[in-house]
Amino acid sequence: MIPVKASSGADPTALLSRFREIAPKQGFTVVEYGEIAGYPLLALTRRTAGVLPRIYLSAGSHGDEPAGPEALIKLLEAGFFDRRAVWFICPLLNPTGLARGTRENADGVDLNRDYRRPKTVEIAAHVAWLQKQPSFDLTFCLHEDWETSGFYLYELNGHRKPGFAEAMIQAVSTVCPIELSELIDGRPGKDGIIRPEDDPAKRELWPEAIYLRAHHGPRSYTTESPSMRPLPQRVAAQCLAVETAVRLLLEQKPA
Repeated sequence: MIPVKASSGADPTALLSRFREIAPKQGFTVVEYGEIAGYPLLALTRRTAGVLPRIYLSAGSHGDEPAGPEALIKLLEAGFFDRRAVWFICPLLNPTGLARGTRENADGVDLNRDYRRPKTVEIAAHVAWLQKQPSFDLTFCLHEDWETSGFYLYELNGHRKPGFAEAMIQAVSTVCPIELSELIDGRPGKDGIIRPEDDPAKRELWPEAIYLRAHHGPRSYTTESPSMRPLPQRVAAQCLAVETAVRLLLEQKPA
């Protein structure tokens, strides 16, 4: 299949309204940590008493990647974000990009390269919100790639415990092809898994995952569904990746 870049064609206002409607019904508190071009920047949190894993998820950093926000909607509706953990969700980081169907925001900036020294309104507000949050046991950044025909992921795992990447790929393979190239997005990959340089000091431009690695915990997964595939298939792949990693985290015994 020949990769074809497609616009998301999504409506940020409608999508944000869905999050506002569904999240409180699932026990979440919804806050606006910022605003851009009339669109609220939302954070959803669900805190349960006790010593529980803290899990963070984000989506919509690139406006032409709608499967991530849609996967979060689906998981919310299914009640997946329950009392097993403490949840932190930023469901749509780039609403102006989503409105335009572009990777960049309305000013032409790639938000996922702005986390080291934020210059954009969106990421300055996001970082300010993150600075008020605790460390996380597991983080997800949900993305898509229009240049591949298969799903892949990035794993940052500074823990001594085993990672979840192989199990995530195995689960996703039941609903979506896996990208098996040895070079993925310009980086060495194996069986759909990229393990990039994770020392923040060696990176000039920080994506969100590197910021999280530097300030909020060493275990992070960036999922990449192939945007050339039908949207329901990509949403299913994203959901399975998240569900698998969360299940494995909860099965691990505390250190």
